[in-house]
Amino acid sequence: MGLTGGIGAGKSEVARMLAAKGAVVVSADAIAREVVAPGTEGLAAVAAEFGQQLLDADGALDRAALGRIVFTDPLRRARLEEILLPLVAAEAWARLESVPAGQVAVYDVPLLVEGQMEGMFDVVVVVEADPETRLDRLERRGLGREQALARIAAQASDAERRAVADVVLPNSGTREELARAVEELWQRLSAA
Repeated sequence: MGLTGGIGAGKSEVARMLAAKGAVVVSADAIAREVVAPGTEGLAAVAAEFGQQLLDADGALDRAALGRIVFTDPLRRARLEEILLPLVAAEAWARLESVPAGQVAVYDVPLLVEGQMEGMFDVVVVVEADPETRLDRLERRGLGREQALARIAAQASDAERRAVADVVLPNSGTREELARAVEELWQRLSAA
């Protein structure tokens, strides 16, 4: 199953709920952090492209500084994706292929639509929340409103995600409402 949603929509919360039910969740975001860990090929390529000033004193990537560059410049973001997406995809598929038959595997991937990956999954689930709810969530995470809007604008639109969705999970309400929707989804996945 492919799980996606715009930044701040609650995709990670749905992934946690599915994992608690027994799904094996592979997170593109987690892998994206791993492939730029100190000493990796990914970090070396990012530093070569974007500059050594993006490395902190310990040699780790300053993700916030990189984000300020790539979320305001579509060409720079595209270049970052050219570097990292193949590394992330290779690791994600290796992990997904190791999931035992009969167990629900979930690829939690924010850029599913942008990467045109919808055909790779039996089911595509889109988590969706209204724009103000998303902005509020992102501001609570410490992202300024302008930065949040830039990141939302850099991603596929809700309409583009809905166009590839087999299931849309609305997440502008309460956590309990989301839990009920995830339970219904789980029942559907478990029956398949």
